[in-house]
Amino acid sequence: MELDLSPKLAKKVYGDDGGSYHAWCPNELPMLREGNIGAAKLALEKNGFALPRYSDSSKVAYVLQGAGVAGIILPESEEKVIAIKKGDAIALPFGVITWWYNKDDSELVVLFMGDTSKAHKAGQFTDFFLTGANGIFTGFTTDFVKRAWDVDDATAKALIGNQNGKGIVKLDANVKMPEPKPDHRKGMALNCEEAPLDTDIKNAGNVVLLNTKNLPLVGQVGMGADLVRLEGNAMCSPGFSCDSALQVTYIVKGSGRLQVVGVDGKRVLETIVKAGNLLIVPRFFVVSKIADPDGLSWFSIITTPNPVFTHLAGSIGAWKAISPEVLQAAFKVSAETEKVFRSKRSNDAIFFPPPK
Repeated sequence: MELDLSPKLAKKVYGDDGGSYHAWCPNELPMLREGNIGAAKLALEKNGFALPRYSDSSKVAYVLQGAGVAGIILPESEEKVIAIKKGDAIALPFGVITWWYNKDDSELVVLFMGDTSKAHKAGQFTDFFLTGANGIFTGFTTDFVKRAWDVDDATAKALIGNQNGKGIVKLDANVKMPEPKPDHRKGMALNCEEAPLDTDIKNAGNVVLLNTKNLPLVGQVGMGADLVRLEGNAMCSPGFSCDSALQVTYIVKGSGRLQVVGVDGKRVLETIVKAGNLLIVPRFFVVSKIADPDGLSWFSIITTPNPVFTHLAGSIGAWKAISPEVLQAAFKVSAETEKVFRSKRSNDAIFFPPPK
């Protein structure tokens, strides 16, 4: 049975007052299970507070909109309290405890994508909450809580029963939360919208890569990432991940056409992608996109911390490296046709401006 590669939207899992949590289901997007990839979104309203939790998966978080505060506690480390805003990417290795808070009027939305190969369910994140109606405190008896934290009976009952929210709660406006510390951001987050561009093609597009050089923690997560922005009607060169990595793509903004070609030269997907869509390109399959007039932006994780891609068109395309005689024989074309083919796209790499 062939896998359904068509893009999907996230569905609400829980949440009410204060915000909501949405996830992509492996039953609807089978490549999540096949590739051991999870994906979810956290949306917090004003004064929304995502209770402290840890996960069974390592992840990369990306702030899609808004601004807020995140608390990050790496194993055997002190809490890092960082200001986050649209464009921030944050690496979250195994064992990290996080909380998220939005004190602004506009909604804070954070995307999570990660590796579920060691998770309880393939293709799905499982979070373990430290507090709340479904938190670990509710599972222990009062005498265990008293003994473990050396508290009296009244304190133990308060710790177990006072917080009846699940996952996300709305705090009173007068509740004081920790202020972010500028020095805590170093090594914890990278703003992809402000970082130096790794590739920038005039009137075509640009890309920022997230790897062990600019955010070393992605090495612990085991994944790299990138933010790609295509100008209106521009094209992204057909290409594939040449180190057996999967590419998981979330459409951040805009829309466009997408084609994927797989085994035996079969076009396995031809579709229109729009903001909010998530799709996964199987290993070694070739993908290309053409932006609509308003442009197209996407954020992807790649299941290796320092991904390598092979592009089939453009000035750095693999065809340029193959000798003319081989191309003539492979395409069964004349030397003149091969020369015309080779001479094209000599100045454009990866992204191609709209036709004039």
